[in-house]
Amino acid sequence: MTTDLRDRWQATTAAAGAAPGLDATPYADRLLAAWAEPQRRYHTTAHLADVLARIDVLAPHAQDPAAVELAAWFHDAVYRPDRSENEERSAALAERALPELGIDPARTAEVARLVRLTVTHDPAAGDTNGEVLCDADLAVLAGSPDAYAAYVTAVRAEYGFVPDDAFRDGRAAVLRQLLGLPRLFRTPYGTAHWEATARRNLAAELATLTDAT
Repeated sequence: MTTDLRDRWQATTAAAGAAPGLDATPYADRLLAAWAEPQRRYHTTAHLADVLARIDVLAPHAQDPAAVELAAWFHDAVYRPDRSENEERSAALAERALPELGIDPARTAEVARLVRLTVTHDPAAGDTNGEVLCDADLAVLAGSPDAYAAYVTAVRAEYGFVPDDAFRDGRAAVLRQLLGLPRLFRTPYGTAHWEATARRNLAAELATLTDAT
């Protein structure tokens, strides 16, 4: 997987306008090392690969697919489950790294904006880049029962420092918030293919948490 991701990074940075002849591999290696940090159980290189695969499906909807792909690489590059500033620090990392690669200020700013958008996953109407990134990031909610169960287990493991009761209450609040949204997915593809399954998964998990109280 790592080799494939490194090759993809090279292709993406080239498409985004990286300086010709510049070796982008060290940047890929640093990002991949971050995604493989030991505190991660869900926000891993496997999640990065999954988000990129979803972007491939949704890319025709995006105005700037290269910016969306770069945002995927950076969106959880900084991740500490006990901190709230992960997205901001990840966006700042993109703002430092991308100019060093020769990527122009406008695209760098767009990547950073998209990373910050993953705090809320609430793109404005017409923000097609944001819709693609957010839908790709949330597509895990529409997995098969086994895949969704593995996702839930991995999330719990990342928050292993949180007592069971506190985690259950916090997770239930997140699920209720998601289920209360008019739409989980904003792209036409996401709405058609992922919305109903994601809502079933969320409702089933919430019922399990409620039964456990």
